[in-house]
Amino acid sequence: MRALTYQGTMKVSVEEVPDPVIQEPTDVVIRVTSTAICGSDLHLYDVLGPFLDKGDILGHEPMGIVEQVGSAVTRLQVGDRVVIPFVIACGHCHMCQRGLTTQCETTQNRDTGTGADLYGYTELYGSIPGGQAEKLRVPFADFNAQKVGTELPDHRYLFLSDILPTAWQGVQYAELPDDGVLGVIGLGPVGQFAARIGRHLGHRVIAVDPVPERRAMAERHGIETLDLTDDVLDRLRELTDGRGPHGIVDAVGMEAHGNPGAAFAQFAAGLLPDALAKKAATTVGVDRLAALLLALDAVQRGGTVSLSGVYAGAADPVPFMTMFDKQLTLRMGQCNVHRWRDEILPLVEDPADPLGIDDLVTHRVPLDQAPEMYEIFKKKEDGCIKVVLVP
Repeated sequence: MRALTYQGTMKVSVEEVPDPVIQEPTDVVIRVTSTAICGSDLHLYDVLGPFLDKGDILGHEPMGIVEQVGSAVTRLQVGDRVVIPFVIACGHCHMCQRGLTTQCETTQNRDTGTGADLYGYTELYGSIPGGQAEKLRVPFADFNAQKVGTELPDHRYLFLSDILPTAWQGVQYAELPDDGVLGVIGLGPVGQFAARIGRHLGHRVIAVDPVPERRAMAERHGIETLDLTDDVLDRLRELTDGRGPHGIVDAVGMEAHGNPGAAFAQFAAGLLPDALAKKAATTVGVDRLAALLLALDAVQRGGTVSLSGVYAGAADPVPFMTMFDKQLTLRMGQCNVHRWRDEILPLVEDPADPLGIDDLVTHRVPLDQAPEMYEIFKKKEDGCIKVVLVP
C-alpha cells in the first residue's frame, strides 16, 4: 500500500510499504477513505523528529471501511464504515472505566513514562503505524472503531477521530458558568470547533488569531475575533468589563507565534544526533509559550485555562506567582475521545449542522499531495485551515 512516511526533519514522502495484517484476534484492518493532517502532525514534521524513525507512517485522523476482522471481534463486520480515534485504548482497564482513555493501562507506554498508544506519533507513544495511508490496522477494534452511518459524506464523521472531541473536551475543561464568556487562542481546526462549540452551548466567544482567513471563518459562525496585535490583552479586557473571559481555551500549543529563542532551540535540538536530541527534549526542552502566557494573563481572576494545544517542554518557565495570585485553574491533556464521541455524534448527524462541520475543510487532495500540503499547512498559505487526504 501507499502511505505518508517520515524521512527527516521537515521531510515526508509517500512510499510503498507493506499492507497491515491482523496481529491479534481483537484487530480489524480498514481501507482508509479519508484521513486528515492535524496541527499535531506539524510537531512531528519539525520538532519531534528525534523520536521518529525514517519510514514511520504518520497520521492519526482516519476513517474508512472494515476489510478484515479478527476472530474475537464481535461488534464489527466487513463492510462497516468506521471512524478511528487517535487514542488506542482497551476499554476495560481502571483508567478506561474512568473515561481517561488516554491513560489506558493496557496500552500505556511505561518504558517512556507516557500515556496510551497513539497512531503515528513517535516512539514516545508506541511507534504505531499511522492513518495517512491506504490501510490501517486497528487494535481493540470493538472499543476503538466507531461504526457510523452511510448517508453523510466522510468529512461529517471524520473529525470524530480527534479535533471535534478535542475541542469539546477543551470547552468542557474551561468550566464556564452559564453566562460565561469563552476566550479561544488560535483559530486552527481545534480552535474553530472550540469557538463554535462554545457558541452552541450558549456562550459569548472571543477568539484571537493573526491569520485573516481564520478570523473570517470564525466570524461566519458568530464568533467575535481579534487580531494578534500588541494590545490584544487590553482589548480582551475591554470587551469583558475589564476582567477577561471566564475561561480560555489555548488551541495553539508549543508552536505559538513569537518566542524566537524557544523556536530556535526547538529547531536546533532537532538537528542534533538522536540520542542527544532526545536527552535535550526530555530534560531541558522548552516550548514557545506565547499563547499560554496570553491565556494566563487574559483569563479572569478565579477563571480556568484549558490547554488543547500540545505542549512537550520539560523546562518551561511558567508564571506560578501570577497563577497563584489570580487563583487560576489549569486543565490539560490529550483528548479522551471515547468519553465524548457519543455525546457529539448527534450534532455531527444533525441536518442543520450546528457546529458548521461543512465549513472547515479548505483543501481536499489525493494522498500523493500530502508532502506539499504539510508545507502549505505549516506556513498557513493559500488560506489553508484544514486538509483532508483521500488515499
